[in-house]
Amino acid sequence: MAERLPGQPDPMRDTVVTPNVLRDWPLPDPYGDKYDKGGLLIVGGGAQTPGAVLLAAEAGLRVGAGKVRVATVRSIAPHLATALPEAFVEGLPEEEDGDLAPDGAEEILELAGSADAVLLGPGIMTPQAANALLERVVPHLDAAVLIDGLGMAYLTENLDGVQHLAGRALLTPNARELAMTLGREGEAPDEDEVRTLAAELSRKTTVVVLGGAATSFVVTPEGAVWRNEAGAPGMAASGSGDAKAGAIAGLLARGAPPEQAAAWGAFIHGRAGERLTAAVGRVGFLARELVRELPAALAEIEV
Repeated sequence: MAERLPGQPDPMRDTVVTPNVLRDWPLPDPYGDKYDKGGLLIVGGGAQTPGAVLLAAEAGLRVGAGKVRVATVRSIAPHLATALPEAFVEGLPEEEDGDLAPDGAEEILELAGSADAVLLGPGIMTPQAANALLERVVPHLDAAVLIDGLGMAYLTENLDGVQHLAGRALLTPNARELAMTLGREGEAPDEDEVRTLAAELSRKTTVVVLGGAATSFVVTPEGAVWRNEAGAPGMAASGSGDAKAGAIAGLLARGAPPEQAAAWGAFIHGRAGERLTAAVGRVGFLARELVRELPAALAEIEV
């Protein structure tokens, strides 16, 4: 039997993500100027949810993305630019309820033209707004793409909507979003169901899926599976998913393929929670503190 390449999972069983697995699957070189490290565009946020894109943008920078741009509603853009001076912030048209309007699609596509990776979804306030906007954006994208949060509403209506991005796209639904995207109603799926649903969604969309909660699974359309068990109870809190999405998108911008960005990003996000648990306790830390722990969690692996 041919020897497996670094990072290539055993086709007969799940590969549990560990520091040694990741060390054998190194990320793209982090050296060079900000252009070499990749550009990330984050699209999301609403008048009531500016924190989502703030967390995602800082997470992307913390894992080594060279340049970050944020496209969000005009009413919060100046405040976000002040809170995040490291990023370029573009104000977009918004609806009366403060959500992103689909009329901003053209501006988003113009910004995406110079991005290495695009993160869509954090902080969009309603599934309807997410779907209306992404229907006008996703079919025209040519960069690496991550769809997260309510951005998954686009896939609920368009399961084939990312097929043109096969090999460059990644979906990161939590357990409930995963079930809803596939039309499964009711309680959140358990661990075994999450694995099954993630594999189904990956096959149907032809892109990589990272699905789950306490335990998550990275699944490719070909059936390769990485199992991530890093994490802590205190991470089940507001903003944690936005931080994880930003970290993964930052690795995509650096040039990591979707399955590698997902495996590394999910693990260091979980490890950041473990580090905070040791310092603070089982609960009580904030998503912004998770973001600040990402460089140390990454450094633990990249020794």
